[in-house]
Amino acid sequence: MTEIHDLSAVELLARYRAKSLSPSEVFAAIETHIARWEPHLKALYAYDPETARAEAKASTERWARGAAAGPLDGVPVTVKENIASKGVPMPLGTAATPMTPMAQDAPPTARLREAGAIIFSKTTMPDLGMTSSGVSSFHPLTRNPWDLTKNPGGSSSGAGAAGAAGYGPLHVGTDIGGSVRLPAGWCGLVGLKPSLGRIPIDPPYVARCAGPMTRTVDDTALMMSVLSRPDHRDGMSLPVQEIDWANLSGGVKGKRIGLLTDAGAGSPVEPEVKAAVEAVAKFFAREGAVVEPIQGVMSPAIIQGLDAFFRARSWADIEPMPTEQRNKIHPYTRTWAEGGAKLSGVDVMRGFNQSMELRRLAALLFGRIDYVVSPTAPMPAFAAERASPGDDPERPFEHICFTVPWNFTEQPAVSINAAFTRSGLPIGVQIVGRRHDDHGVLSMARAWETARGPVTNWPQPPVS
Repeated sequence: MTEIHDLSAVELLARYRAKSLSPSEVFAAIETHIARWEPHLKALYAYDPETARAEAKASTERWARGAAAGPLDGVPVTVKENIASKGVPMPLGTAATPMTPMAQDAPPTARLREAGAIIFSKTTMPDLGMTSSGVSSFHPLTRNPWDLTKNPGGSSSGAGAAGAAGYGPLHVGTDIGGSVRLPAGWCGLVGLKPSLGRIPIDPPYVARCAGPMTRTVDDTALMMSVLSRPDHRDGMSLPVQEIDWANLSGGVKGKRIGLLTDAGAGSPVEPEVKAAVEAVAKFFAREGAVVEPIQGVMSPAIIQGLDAFFRARSWADIEPMPTEQRNKIHPYTRTWAEGGAKLSGVDVMRGFNQSMELRRLAALLFGRIDYVVSPTAPMPAFAAERASPGDDPERPFEHICFTVPWNFTEQPAVSINAAFTRSGLPIGVQIVGRRHDDHGVLSMARAWETARGPVTNWPQPPVS
């Protein structure tokens, strides 16, 4: 039988309705499971099982009366550290941040609470969210449950590790260059970076999105039905749109798909990754899609421009810090950000203008196709102790050339497990759609998930 901690949110809610399982039983099982895993993974921050037990008890009583508080009543959820929770400090993964309790919930946290979810913990992230790893100057090293010597990816590192390890079914990350999709790919999860503004977030910023990280497409869709509800604090949010998130039955036949295995810049795709992505494309072709190879929209000039823009942005945040405080930032991130001090205003504007070039190229590309299928990352999970696959702060973006374009073009992109390497590590495939076609992207992912079948070999905690 499926263990309680392996049940999806959709399955949990069905069991709650049938009164064959209660939220208290579910959280008790997850709490026990976390106790076995967490000494090895270090995925959680501000873990609060006592409050969660009380909330689960109240939810159990509501379900017993047939009076559920919302569509996620009693479902355990984690939220990434940089999404504010009222009363909880937000260190942003770095020892340099003062531990000041947050005054209010950010929009994703607020929507989950309103829906009745049990937010039992925050999840870890690297310093300032600026690396794709579980390395942090504030948190202990976060590891990948598929192989504890490997990195879960980042910056939603704790969410990726928690999802793969079975810390409940629903997790929320953020993504400004791949920070939901990369850990989802390296941890075998479904990770959606929605269209910019689909999920309100505070503070909003160019290219920044919050997104679900789950084990199934249906759970991701369920989260979208809650997280996409409006919030006036996000001046970049999209108009409210009625989307039938529960219905992902859209067909593949006739869809025009571009197969992208060369991003145009960055690290080359490893053979096992390329083969897995090509197998997904062949499935879509068998289902009646028109699949053609395409050229990537990235280039060395674009990646260098985005690097300059991001460095200047980070330097603007840390430059006002006293030297003693700034030196608490992880050396990789600090060294990288300090490069922003050497950039002129013209350099930064030229860098930002490369994002406009990305928009132009993406518009031309999606004028003739409906979706892009690509690797999520060029390689499988890398060594746990590295801040990035290359571990070089002068070349920090070589591995994000398949993910970062779609942040700046505002397009939805989902990572879903395609296959496993010979050594057993997950390989993520990314499906990208036109702006605002979040539902279509999830429908394509659901079609692949159905053909692939469920992942049944989720990692188990080490025997003590």
